Amino acid sequence: MTSTDWRQAKVDELRRLIEAADPDVVEEQKWKKASNPDGVPLWSHDGMICTGEIYKDYVKFTFAKGASLPDPAHLFNSSLEGKTRRAIDIREGEMPDPEAFQALVRAAVDLNQGR
Repeated sequence: MTSTDWRQAKVDELRRLIEAADPDVVEEQKWKKASNPDGVPLWSHDGMICTGEIYKDYVKFTFAKGASLPDPAHLFNSSLEGKTRRAIDIREGEMPDPEAFQALVRAAVDLNQGR
């Protein structure tokens, strides 16, 4: 398996967790360009939930309103200084706790819906 394969497989794995956490989630491909013709997956439900970006050595899931979300499992490990966003950088062989990740997705939807 090439390094590209593990990264796309990780995005696909987390996509399934997002869809299971919120069956009404909408996925779009944004920011298409020559260097990234497929674009960046963006998940939303009554507002943006998160994006999933592939980098050379890791995959980054950025939660648009992550600074306002409870994170008792401490999944956020990137963009911690931001006032709004928070991100999870995932390297080869790593996987965030599935239940905690899905709880972040559900909390993001609740926040988007004013709950």
